[in-house]
Amino acid sequence: MSQKVLVKKNIDKLTGYKNLKTKARNYNFVVQVIQSYHPKILKILIMDNRVKKALSAAINKYAEVSATNVEGFETELLAAFELDVNFLDKATAFDAVFDSHPKFEELREVFFDLLMVNFFSSDVQKLEDDYLESDEWANIEEETIDRGTELLNLLLYIKECKDEDLDPELGDFLKEFLLVEDDEFQDEFEIYEELISNQQLAESSVEEICKTAANLNISEEMQELFVPFMAFFLDVEGSAETTKEIIQFSSNKSFDSATYILITTINN
Repeated sequence: MSQKVLVKKNIDKLTGYKNLKTKARNYNFVVQVIQSYHPKILKILIMDNRVKKALSAAINKYAEVSATNVEGFETELLAAFELDVNFLDKATAFDAVFDSHPKFEELREVFFDLLMVNFFSSDVQKLEDDYLESDEWANIEEETIDRGTELLNLLLYIKECKDEDLDPELGDFLKEFLLVEDDEFQDEFEIYEELISNQQLAESSVEEICKTAANLNISEEMQELFVPFMAFFLDVEGSAETTKEIIQFSSNKSFDSATYILITTINN
């Protein structure tokens, strides 16, 4: 039995969670699983400089496509990411930046995923070893339970591929990472059902992805992410041509192109 399978088969025993609904949506849960094997394995998570690069690239692509003036948004948001404060205070500063720049509201929750990644790749290493078992962290879990998006799943998968020297593939992401064929993960199946049913799109074209997406009954969680997710598996390198085609064919050009750039920057 592989190490990956062993982790999945023993999640309840490792963490005490009896009614697991998702593997990666609640990021703190994933970290608890990882730490059960070895605290230092946290280093597999995306490091701060990569998050910063992805954040900057996504902001500037969104601003470019939407013809929005950045007006200090990038500088202020990076400053919030770099604050040396507890996570809830950092999240408050993060939200304050978005509140001050409503033109970028569409990016708030996907960037919250990056805020979580940044916290666990950098901030948490400065805290006590048992921090994730503290009352303070329990409060953070409660306060952030509804934040973020399914993008977090993909970011974790990309990092796992890098660790194992594998190329990201849609089938592998769905079956081996999200376990959509496992009875214990049927919530994941429902969320990703249209990706599962339309995997052939990852071998088609951006135009076909965008055209098909408009006629699918995509889950609420994946409604805004379907095109950038599928475009990523079509072109994991993030070529200029693919980005250009997203801008040409997408019905949500600014968000889709910015999110695609975010994902591919993390991947590269």
